[in-house]
Amino acid sequence: MRVLLWHVHGSWTTAFVQGGHDYLVPVLPDRGPDGRGRARTWDWPASVTEVTAEEAAATPVDVVVLQRPHELGHLAEVWLGGRRPGRDVPAVYVEHNAPQGRIGEMRHVAADRPDLLVAHVTHFNALFWDCGTTPATVVEHGVIDPGYRYTGELPHSAVVINEARRRGRVTGTDLLERLEAAAPIDLFGMDAANVPARVCAMDDVPQARLHDELARRRVYLHPIRWTSLGLSLIEAMHLGMPVVALATTEAPDAIPPAAGIVSTRVERLGEAVREFMSEPELARETGRAARAAALERYGLERFLGRWDEVLEEVANR
Repeated sequence: MRVLLWHVHGSWTTAFVQGGHDYLVPVLPDRGPDGRGRARTWDWPASVTEVTAEEAAATPVDVVVLQRPHELGHLAEVWLGGRRPGRDVPAVYVEHNAPQGRIGEMRHVAADRPDLLVAHVTHFNALFWDCGTTPATVVEHGVIDPGYRYTGELPHSAVVINEARRRGRVTGTDLLERLEAAAPIDLFGMDAANVPARVCAMDDVPQARLHDELARRRVYLHPIRWTSLGLSLIEAMHLGMPVVALATTEAPDAIPPAAGIVSTRVERLGEAVREFMSEPELARETGRAARAAALERYGLERFLGRWDEVLEEVANR
């Protein structure tokens, strides 16, 4: 099957293009947000081909995968040479995010479009988004297994947040100073600087080294208040890290009790961090359970199998 999609979320797209299809990825000379082309920091297979707007317009496409409102609004139609997603070309809209704003008043950009399919990445998203009469399904995340790498040699907590200061309360950046009292925090992510003074910002760690660096920390800390479900959390579980997380959005369902501590009480999270710091073997045992749970629920094979089903359904409508 020939699938057109934009390179929007690097980690998600890296998993998605491991399937058995031909993937067309728009590219622009400046490689900006609407034309990043192939990834430069992830390993993508040869089945991923960069296409210009002219090439895309002249190419038969079996399914277009939409991920942003303006792709549905106009961008996809332009790149498809006037062919309309859902009407002239089968289309699925992947919703990566939980709704932001007054939940009771928000409707999805693809609402009331029975010619489309909305694929949510979590059951939480499916519950909270109002898609009207548009058919919807859930395809949970999958990641390429980085392998068991946990050493826990550093008695620190690891946190991954991109743009931590700008996103503030949404990502729980304001909670880091309180949680840092339990153990030093190493914050990884783009633009990680300018966070609470005692938190160590690690925004210059190359992608290829990130997993090794995370796995050296004793605990993976997930202070996010409102997000879909961070792929870094799933990756940390794959690495064999014990998890301490806020019980918000999808996290309570994604993290089984054996894999760590999930609570809305910040003081309870601090207690859990202290316990793992003082009991390395407990941390290691909990991390093994986290890895087993992640492999079963968020393994790449399951993810790609579900996407095969969804693409086949959309293409044959």
